Amino acid sequence: MRPLTILGVAYPFAPVSPDAVGGAEQVLARLDAALVAAGHRSVVVARTGSRVAGTLVAVPAEEGAIDDEVRARGHARHRAAIATALRDHPVDLIHLHGIDFSEYLPPPGAPVLATLHLPPSWYPPDALHPRRPGTWLHGVSAAQARACPPDPALLPPIPNGVPVEALGRARHARRGFALALGRICPEKGLHHALAAAHRGGFPLLIGGQAYDYPAHQAYFRDEIAPRLDRHRRFLGPLDFARKRRLLTAARCLIVPSLAPETSSLVAMEAMACGTPVVAFPSGALPEIVEPGRTGFLVEDEAGIAEAVAAAASLDPQACRDAARDRFSDTRMASAYLARYREILAGIPDRRG
Repeated sequence: MRPLTILGVAYPFAPVSPDAVGGAEQVLARLDAALVAAGHRSVVVARTGSRVAGTLVAVPAEEGAIDDEVRARGHARHRAAIATALRDHPVDLIHLHGIDFSEYLPPPGAPVLATLHLPPSWYPPDALHPRRPGTWLHGVSAAQARACPPDPALLPPIPNGVPVEALGRARHARRGFALALGRICPEKGLHHALAAAHRGGFPLLIGGQAYDYPAHQAYFRDEIAPRLDRHRRFLGPLDFARKRRLLTAARCLIVPSLAPETSSLVAMEAMACGTPVVAFPSGALPEIVEPGRTGFLVEDEAGIAEAVAAAASLDPQACRDAARDRFSDTRMASAYLARYREILAGIPDRRG
């Protein structure tokens, strides 16, 4: 089979790299690396500061709070960068990853695959019913697929994956702290993890980033910062090596999300490191966590505190085995490559 040229397009306001905080950016980084390693060509449109294995078409970073004016300017720059990439490279397929992908959907031409990384209700309704010919959508979990409105353009989900081999190689002594990782925003519910840590008397480390959305900055100021102390600390963004070290040493990972999660890369990463996951049963998290084997699903802060205390009873090797069997990024990349070829072979367009 001939090599492909895939144009990956990121969300305009977050950099792409293996160390990215956001799940969509991490998935794009892994697909980019996998394409290059397999002998294909990867072109990525992403914010300045991104690190990719293929060719980066860099878009200037926007400064200041991400308000309507900044969004409009970012979308215009993204449209221009996509046009440049299509002009300069023989693109076979365009793969869009941002929640705002409908704002820079290119004119008819090369086929488009848009991966829905977030809950369907967060997208503009028109984005889930694309009228552009040769445009396809899909999600990343069965729970998300059930929540999507029916449309002929919607393809079966491709579950996310993480570098299980690289994560599983780490060995560090277990420590007494629990860990929480992710974007610092209200829907991630990290204030519940902090409240549970105070309630249960256990140390908690939080890694992540509050982006320049006013609501995210206010959440950190009002709900996170007042709950921090010398036993409950905020570490900021973590690179891959530091994240792996902390995940391997943690008593457990806490995922207190209030959103209908479409996946959880960090839960998969924790299991690959042999670390159980304590989570609210939001969205696809019940598809990832096996209660009593790889973690616990709980309903409230009291449940978090109880599960953190019980986490040491779970077998780290069972967590690693589950991650290796179910969450490999190699499997994910193979599934995407098969989908690209399926689309290029001419899936019948049932929209007329």
